[in-house]
Amino acid sequence: MTEDPKKRPRHDLGRVFNEVPELYDRVRPGYPDELFADLGAITGLDERSSVLEVGCGTGQATRSLAALGCSVTAIEPGADMAALARRRMATFRNVEVEASTFEEWDDRGRRFDVLVAASSWHWVDPSVGWQRAHDVLNPGGWVALLGNVVVRRPGEPEVYAETADLHERFCPGNPGWGHPPLEDDVRTTDEGWGLVEDPGGLFGPTIVRWYPTVQWFNGDGFADLLRSTSLYRRLAPDVREPLLDAIAERIRTRMGDRASRRYLSVLRVGQRAQ
Repeated sequence: MTEDPKKRPRHDLGRVFNEVPELYDRVRPGYPDELFADLGAITGLDERSSVLEVGCGTGQATRSLAALGCSVTAIEPGADMAALARRRMATFRNVEVEASTFEEWDDRGRRFDVLVAASSWHWVDPSVGWQRAHDVLNPGGWVALLGNVVVRRPGEPEVYAETADLHERFCPGNPGWGHPPLEDDVRTTDEGWGLVEDPGGLFGPTIVRWYPTVQWFNGDGFADLLRSTSLYRRLAPDVREPLLDAIAERIRTRMGDRASRRYLSVLRVGQRAQ
């Protein structure tokens, strides 16, 4: 049986990745160097700047932020994810990882130049998050939301199209299944903060940039990728694992054991209103 996500607290959903930190770190997409170069150019990030990263996961974006030379305080609610991030960041003297949700985090009066959330802001309670982001930023500070949107291109073989019958067989009626949107359609959604709630007047107009990326997997690798995502982690194991085994076999037999996952990485940046 599937689990009703509406009955599971927002924080618990955010922690589903804590169940598989090593897998998450290995298969989930990062963000292109061009995105961080643009982030630095827009916000003026340099070695004198301070960054607060909300929901750092295993530190995929943290590494790129640290490479800019700024000091990074990264918070992560999953204890195992935070522990792995600390190990990954051990060589960076300018990074501290703290285990906490953003809502419950003790800022100890610290203030930052930029707040970054990479594929994590939707896990933050919007009734708390935007106001708290405004409060912990210095005057003139910035919020930067990073994300990866799964997309498809016309005419390309696509895993969801090849496995729709398997999804319906193992988990019928799930509204989350279906084709990813077309890349060109996603590029038209270049205003505002995307799918998260609007901050009202707390932050100024957004600057939006897109960056196409692609990952390639064999059948087992693609199953691992899906195994690391919240949509599939919400399924009971006795549903999820047979479904993913069947998807891997379908990729091997119908797609030559090679499947792509296309993304548009997105950067959305807005300046703190006075």
